[in-house]
Amino acid sequence: MPADASQIAKTRPGRVTILMGLYNGARFLPDQLASFTRQTLTGWDLVVGDDGSTDGSRDILTAFAETQATEDRAVSVVAGPGQGVAVNFLTLLANLPESVEWVALSDQDDVWLPDRLQLGQSALSRGPVEEPALFGSATWVVNEDLSAPRHSPQFLRPPSFSNALVQSIAGGNTMLLNPAAARLARSAAQEALTAGGPVTHDWWLYQLIAGVGGRVIREERPTLLYRQHGENLFGANRGWRASALRMRQVVAGDLAGWVDQNTRALRASDHRLTPENRAALDRFAAMRTQNVVSRLRSFQALGLHRQGKASQAAIWVAAALGRL
Repeated sequence: MPADASQIAKTRPGRVTILMGLYNGARFLPDQLASFTRQTLTGWDLVVGDDGSTDGSRDILTAFAETQATEDRAVSVVAGPGQGVAVNFLTLLANLPESVEWVALSDQDDVWLPDRLQLGQSALSRGPVEEPALFGSATWVVNEDLSAPRHSPQFLRPPSFSNALVQSIAGGNTMLLNPAAARLARSAAQEALTAGGPVTHDWWLYQLIAGVGGRVIREERPTLLYRQHGENLFGANRGWRASALRMRQVVAGDLAGWVDQNTRALRASDHRLTPENRAALDRFAAMRTQNVVSRLRSFQALGLHRQGKASQAAIWVAAALGRL
C-alpha cells in the first residue's frame, strides 16, 4: 500500500473516495471495513490517514486491501501528520488527486448501514452539478457491542450559515461531498491548515459549504451505527448530561476558544464566501468584542442559533457572558 499521499491511486470516474482517520483502531476496525463491503453503492475506494497506530491496524488494512483488489477497489494508507483528528482529515482532503469526485468521511469504529453511500449520493444528485453540496445525517447511537440503538438528536431547522457559525449539525462520520464540494474542500483545506486548522473537520466543512452558498442536506434517517465506548474522542450529543456539559463548556470559555479557532480557519478562505456571508462573518467577529447590550443586539440581528432548545439557551448564555 502507498506510503505517501503522492502515491494515492487516481480517482476513477463516478466512484466514491472514502477518507478514514485512524489511530489504534484495530479493536473495532474490522466491523467498519466489513460494513463498507456491504454498501449498495459498490464503486468506492478507501484512503486511510494513519496517525501512528501501533496496535495492528496496518496489518488489518493490508489484508483488507488484498481482498478488495479482487473487487477492483483500491485501499491506500498514508502517514498522518500526528496533530489530531481535524488536521488528519484536512490533510487527507488537501492531498486528494485533482480527479477526485465523490468523497465520504469515515471514523474507524462505526458500522455503516448498507445504504449509507447510496442515500447520500441520491440526495446530492438532485441539485446542480456545479453547486458544492454536503450531505450529513442522524445516527443510531449504540453501545460498544452495537446494542440498544437510540436515535441521535433531531435537528428540525434548515441548515444555514448563521447556524454553522455556532454549531455543527452532522458528524463527519455521516458526511458525503459531491464532486464540486470535494474540489472546494481540497483547495480550502490547505488554507485552513496554514491557519492552524479548525476545531473539528465536520464543523469546518459545514461552515465552508454553507458559507460559499452551497447546499447542505441534513437527513434525519440514520445512516450508521455510532458506537459509544471509552475511547470515543467525541461522544453522542444527547440527553441532560450533554446539556449540562454544554453549559459547563460555555462558562469555562471552551466554546469561545473553539469559535476563535474556527474563525481563524474560516478566515483563511473568506475570499471564497458569498459577499453576504463574508459580511456576516465580519459582523460576527465584531459582535464578540462589543459590550453586553450591543453584543446581544448583534447576536439577534445576525440570526445566530443552534438546533434544540437547550443548545439555544446555552448559546444565549454564552453571548450574554461574553463566552462566545
